Amino acid sequence: MSSSTFRALRPALLALPRALACAALVLASACGGLGRYVWVDEYQEKPPPQDTSYRIATGDLLNIRVWNQESLTTQARVRDDGRISLLFLDDVEAAGHTPAMLSQQIQTRLKDYINHPVVTVALEMPRPIKVTMVGEVNRIGPLEIDVGASLLQALAGAGGFTEYAHDDRIFVMRHEDGTPQRIRFRYQDLIHAEGRAPTFRLRPGDVVVVE
Repeated sequence: MSSSTFRALRPALLALPRALACAALVLASACGGLGRYVWVDEYQEKPPPQDTSYRIATGDLLNIRVWNQESLTTQARVRDDGRISLLFLDDVEAAGHTPAMLSQQIQTRLKDYINHPVVTVALEMPRPIKVTMVGEVNRIGPLEIDVGASLLQALAGAGGFTEYAHDDRIFVMRHEDGTPQRIRFRYQDLIHAEGRAPTFRLRPGDVVVVE
């Protein structure tokens, strides 16, 4: 139970018989429990798994370069149908391919138009990731954020806190290797760049809870 809660309850507790007051104090402390968690400064973060063969997905922005063919060099966003549009080729299936596989596909199709095409495909900007915002924020539900976004950016994207929020009861729920993690933050640490809170980065599937 917090000190402010205790101060508020103290006059009422003193007016009760001793045994009853002790029971009420224990009950109030139990109700104020926050469950199991780890402060972000003590959290041992595991690195995300390395994907050496990235698969292109809808929403990715690709940089496509055709050597010595500036008119064919472009950026293309992968549409919801998994395709991109290129000069001469119209629609090209991109989702599910690695950049190297897509490069080879474009090269093969361009042979009908230019001699010995050399194509490179690079990921310019990955698709946004999705987290879920719940609790005392103004916009509850799924939220799309950029890869590498901070917790503070996610809170801003959710419209900030409601009037009932506790600024030291911000939690990130995350699963690592099948084990749930509950990581606690203070808002003051986020805005004052103290400790590890400002450098913490959200990952796909994280759930942000504000109590």
